[in-house]
Amino acid sequence: MTGQYVSGLQEVDDAQVAIVGGKGAHLGALSRIDGIRVPAGFCVTTDAFRRIMAETPSIDERLDQLSRLDPDDRESIRTVSAQIRRSIEATVLPDEVAAAIIRALSRLGERAACAVRSSATAEDLPTASFAGQQDTYLNVMGPAAILQHVSRCWASLFTERAVTYRRRNGIDHRTVHMAVVVQRMVFPQAAGVLFTADPVTSNRKVASVEASFGLGEALVSGLVNTDTYRVCGDEIIDKAIAAKRLAIHALPAGGTAEQTIDPQRQEQPALTDAQVVRLVRLGRRIEAHFGHPQDIEWCLVDDDFHIVQSRPITTLFPIPETGDGENRVWVSVGHQQMMTDAMRPLGVSMWQLTAMAPMHEAGGRLFVDVTRRLASPASRAGLLEMMGRSDPLVRDALETVLERGDFVPSLPDQGPAGPPAGGAPAPIETDPAIVTELIERSRASVATLQRDIRTKSGPALFDFLREAFEEHKRALSDPLNMQAIMAGMEATWWLNDKLHEWLDEKNAADTLTLSAPHNVTSEMGLALLDVADVIRPHPEVVAFLRQVEDEGFVDELAGLPGGQEARDAIRTFLDTYGMRCAGEIDITRPRWSERPSTLVPVILDNIRNLEPGARKRRFAQGRQQAEQKEQEVLARLRALPDGERKAEETKRMIDRVRTFVGYREYPKYAIVSRYFIYKQALLEEAERLVRADVLPEREDIFYLTFQELSDVVRTSNVDDQLIQRRKEAFRSYQTLIPPRVLTSEGEGIAGAYRREDVPTGALVGLPVSGGVVEGRARVILDLARADLEPGDILVTAYTDPSWSPLFVAIEALVTEVGGLMTHGAVVAREYGLPALVGVEQATTLIRDGQRIRVHATDGYVEILP
Repeated sequence: MTGQYVSGLQEVDDAQVAIVGGKGAHLGALSRIDGIRVPAGFCVTTDAFRRIMAETPSIDERLDQLSRLDPDDRESIRTVSAQIRRSIEATVLPDEVAAAIIRALSRLGERAACAVRSSATAEDLPTASFAGQQDTYLNVMGPAAILQHVSRCWASLFTERAVTYRRRNGIDHRTVHMAVVVQRMVFPQAAGVLFTADPVTSNRKVASVEASFGLGEALVSGLVNTDTYRVCGDEIIDKAIAAKRLAIHALPAGGTAEQTIDPQRQEQPALTDAQVVRLVRLGRRIEAHFGHPQDIEWCLVDDDFHIVQSRPITTLFPIPETGDGENRVWVSVGHQQMMTDAMRPLGVSMWQLTAMAPMHEAGGRLFVDVTRRLASPASRAGLLEMMGRSDPLVRDALETVLERGDFVPSLPDQGPAGPPAGGAPAPIETDPAIVTELIERSRASVATLQRDIRTKSGPALFDFLREAFEEHKRALSDPLNMQAIMAGMEATWWLNDKLHEWLDEKNAADTLTLSAPHNVTSEMGLALLDVADVIRPHPEVVAFLRQVEDEGFVDELAGLPGGQEARDAIRTFLDTYGMRCAGEIDITRPRWSERPSTLVPVILDNIRNLEPGARKRRFAQGRQQAEQKEQEVLARLRALPDGERKAEETKRMIDRVRTFVGYREYPKYAIVSRYFIYKQALLEEAERLVRADVLPEREDIFYLTFQELSDVVRTSNVDDQLIQRRKEAFRSYQTLIPPRVLTSEGEGIAGAYRREDVPTGALVGLPVSGGVVEGRARVILDLARADLEPGDILVTAYTDPSWSPLFVAIEALVTEVGGLMTHGAVVAREYGLPALVGVEQATTLIRDGQRIRVHATDGYVEILP
């Protein structure tokens, strides 16, 4: 039956998406799987669609118009897409196309009832399912009606929802074509959906079945409640039988209609338990064939299952590849690094090559395997203690896995366990010279890298960088570096624990660490206040900055009154901090030096909201508050039994925390400084590849791993299709939310706070810097879109160091991600800023502009009326 315009289902497979669309290709592949029944049918190919588009009047002009529209301009999209649909449906089918369809139809039986189903070339793909984006018509009878509904399917490529979906996913309308599947209609007793992985938990070993009476359209359209089953292996582990009051059935003359189910049948199961288990086995066979968990539509006809659709489940978070089949537990690196966005392949591989622990990639994110540490009772206790200190949600998620008993085997301890995390302070003296020495060492190392890399290019550059990565890791693993970091953290924990025990004082270290020295991140936020002070007296510069649209604005400033001083101030700031940016652990993200316009809204907010000299005042006020708090705490301790000893110990710890806590931020600054040097060298190589016509764009290197890029530089050969696949995968990863804890079964475990001491309706989080503040919530997801007023509370997904310049202009901070010692928490404490982190879904549950009250000492947010 194969021809230019029609192909039989049995004659197509997954390799022919471009000819028969995603649905047609999947159905063709399904029909070839042993034991899988697919209703007989054929595909009207994309050649027929292209032929009809070529004959549709004004189509190119309208497609151009559509591609220029904003995805959020729903009214214009609705109007233009409706015009396109009407034009396609009004275009008469060419004789050859109509004849080919009718010949194929005669093999099914000209009067046979058929399903006519859209099958676009960009649907049912591993990275974008496009589920529900085009149309399906059931129980269509007769050649004239079939031809009419084929035209309707072609037109449905331009429904408002399909057009918007493509725009949001970066897919060009002209690159998507529409095939149509025509199948003999089946008239089922029951129908529904089978997910071969649990769509709620993402567990790959648990299948989920939904079933109702009649045609599956009742279920898909949400018209009826369904029976639901969860199946693991051949065992039904959970089921719920619903009252099914309606069903959709085919009508004898064509079309479908709702029918009321007999009351005696409404609460009967649509499937027997044995049928459910048999259906899941069929699903596992389909899943094995396609290599991905599947979303399968099925019909039950006389105790036989017919499969009418199968598509990949695109919403599941991927699992790191191990290949050994062992049970594994991974912890998200992004939640520790305050960067949960997807990373491009070069960013992933650079972090893997420079990290201190083995890193596993999944969904463009990095994870650390903690299975062995969980399996050993001694290391398990230390891991849970450390995770609980940092992020209670991670600890709870790990404990949830352990409570299952058999997922993580218990291994014997290997040698003596080290001291538990948060125990005795690290054995170094409280000596400020240690921090000074470490900073000087780091600066010297970065300066040497910058000097030596200048002469390297081509393959020699990559050999040099591999050595530089070893120096990178050596500096991070320097015992003195780790001791200094831990000294500050452990002194913080000691103060909070002991002063809570002795004085009933919560989070006392928050005030005691205000304006601590050597915090490069908090210094960065204050340095931007100095930039604002330089610009504030020059109204023409301020007016110019309000209109900035491109990245050349810094040089353009020199022509304005006061502009030269403004330019020099911005350049001085960028010389010190220009390597930073949001998501800075991903080397591919644009740095402030590359995109200085990111800083403009923050500078303007500082000019508008703050007075001259704010930097010095803020630092002095913080230091004064810390000193007053110290005197108050010591005086109260001396009044206690054994008070002199307690006051003496506390004084030692206050000195210790102020000596070391600021250094907590410096290693990250050094890493990012080195990263920018690596990046600049790699981009120079990319420029050479572009000039040699090896790559079309220099940013294409971001979609290669470090080793792959090294090979391209050495051979001058690149796999263009690999880069394209990586771009598509990255787009799909951007839509996924990474779990804090992930298992090898694919289950993402969020963890819970398990608190009962918060008001009803309050959002719970981890308190990291105390205080109670009420104000307007500003939900900001992009630093470049900052627009703050005095008294505002910043609500965002996460804050890595690049966000700290905003901290000087807000009253409190709420984030979805974070822990007690992550960067945002440390800087919030140093600024005396009430802060709550780890508030799940804060940016969706709190609306921009709402009034909220942040209880940052007790760990919850109230949304006010």
